[in-house]
Amino acid sequence: MRKDVRILLVGEPKVGKTSLIMSLVSEEFPDEVPLRAEEITIPADVTPERVPTHIVDYSEAEQSDEQLYQEISKANVICIVYSVNNKKSIEKVTSHWIPLINDRTDKDSRVPLILVGNKSDLVEHSSMETILPIMNQYQDIETCVECSAKNLKNISELFYYAQKAVLHPTGPLYCPEEKELKPSCIKALTRIFKVSDLDNDGILNDNELNFFQRTCFNTPLAPQALEDVKNVVRRNMTDGVKDNGLSLKGFLFLHTLFIQRGRHETTWTVLRRFGYDDDLELTQEYLFPMIKIPPDCTTELNHNAYLFLQSVFDKHDKDRDCALSPEEVKDLFKVFPYMPWGPDVNNTVCTNDQGWITYQGYLSQWTLTTYLDVQRSLEYLGYLGYSIIYEQESQAAAITVTRNKRIDLQKKQTQRSVFRCNVLGARDSGKSGFLQAFLGKDLQRQRRIREDHKSLYAISTTYVYGQEKYLLLHEVMPDFDFLSETDLACDVVCLVYDINNPRSFEYCAKVYKQYFIDSKTPCVVIAAKSDLHELRQHYSLSPHEFCRKHKLHPPQPFTCNTTEALNKDIYTRLTTMAMYPHMAQADLKNSTFWLRASVGATVCAVLGFAMYRALLKQR
Repeated sequence: MRKDVRILLVGEPKVGKTSLIMSLVSEEFPDEVPLRAEEITIPADVTPERVPTHIVDYSEAEQSDEQLYQEISKANVICIVYSVNNKKSIEKVTSHWIPLINDRTDKDSRVPLILVGNKSDLVEHSSMETILPIMNQYQDIETCVECSAKNLKNISELFYYAQKAVLHPTGPLYCPEEKELKPSCIKALTRIFKVSDLDNDGILNDNELNFFQRTCFNTPLAPQALEDVKNVVRRNMTDGVKDNGLSLKGFLFLHTLFIQRGRHETTWTVLRRFGYDDDLELTQEYLFPMIKIPPDCTTELNHNAYLFLQSVFDKHDKDRDCALSPEEVKDLFKVFPYMPWGPDVNNTVCTNDQGWITYQGYLSQWTLTTYLDVQRSLEYLGYLGYSIIYEQESQAAAITVTRNKRIDLQKKQTQRSVFRCNVLGARDSGKSGFLQAFLGKDLQRQRRIREDHKSLYAISTTYVYGQEKYLLLHEVMPDFDFLSETDLACDVVCLVYDINNPRSFEYCAKVYKQYFIDSKTPCVVIAAKSDLHELRQHYSLSPHEFCRKHKLHPPQPFTCNTTEALNKDIYTRLTTMAMYPHMAQADLKNSTFWLRASVGATVCAVLGFAMYRALLKQR
């Protein structure tokens, strides 16, 4: 909502503009009226909407046309004052003032107008018969008020309506000619309905209506009040109430009714609570709340965020198969202005046999987004209504900023849950296969992936000493001379070479010596395509000799060309090295380091699968 309101009064001389302002301030009719009142500011605590209000007078005798134009451009609302006993002043409303104002304001952001009929104490009749056709002709006119500065009649109401026209404008919400909500308003209210429909059954039941009421207006509805609301809808439409709950049609009808009865503020309160501005766009402050991320720190979702995302998944997993079909994904993102996930996501996270994103894959994608682009994650959580459903100040409450990595190294322990492994290697060395195998896809399944659906990332969970962690693999494009800081910044490095290509290992050796030989980042060499015949590498040292010389673990054989279940031990080892880089360096020659990690992963994988099955039964 606006921080303040600026009201400008214009009109023909002697219609009583200055008297209206002075009567409001002094609460009595002035004996002497100056040509023009000074600008006055009404403090927030004495206005109904709790917003500071500036009231500006105009005098043709004291001000130039240029000064008038400046005031028109600064005004948030303009009151065109006429005298009810002066026909010429009424005619000037349409022949002079409205055209003048329209010429001086942008067509797409017209200033709301209030027609003010002053001196009602001098006549016994109303001017409304003359004014109504004018109101119907010009959409910018919010309302008309007849008042008397002398009798103090409707003076407070006049300025209240002016303030309301700025803070709760009709224009963005409603089309008076069609007598229906505007498309942008319907779109915003439809998102609000879907966010509030916590079980996604297409109706707001009593619990959901009460939560909505409490969220927007800080007070629940009494049971009888709830029934009264539903009865109003029942009387006016057939499908507004279903299964004793409010349908989307009923929800939209109620807001149409509020606006038709002059209660725009009710609809605006709802819209603003859900993050909308005066143009019915979600505000930047709502979508992108401030979050401070110091250098060498990463961003992760916290426990409450995962609970919220789990509830969103459950809400849209209609068939309870612990995976989201393309239709279910589409339904989930209906509250977004665009589709945030492309086809590459299905090759970034775990999917089922049909290629649908699993529950684990869904959480992994959210984890990836939060780690790589926290602003985007905040935006997405905003569309889903996280801060509203979880009653938080903003989506920033969903994010944990980890401590500096240097402190983790000093203390030799970490609280982080997400670890990044950059995968480097020459072209066609098997990097993509290594990423896809992490997601459980063998070579046969990988060959079915379309070129434009491929991903440079793969993320899933591993278990290290009984703790579930996320390992994020990033395939770095092979360009030896242009490795950026992003390409090098990670927790563990994978150097992949093709054992069947004699020129493949040279790239790994050069990259290691150029960028990682003096680094504290653990490195692992992967001997990919180990199902093929191993050829001698055209390098001064063999891969085994190179690893021994630089105190690296021997090359790890790897293949995804198998009909058996893919071996995931290497991914657990990578996560373990990322978590405990000091141990990885010290225990490199000690095979028990790998054994402890692998046994822990196997036990946890079995336990994890059992818990997953139990969760599936519960749901």
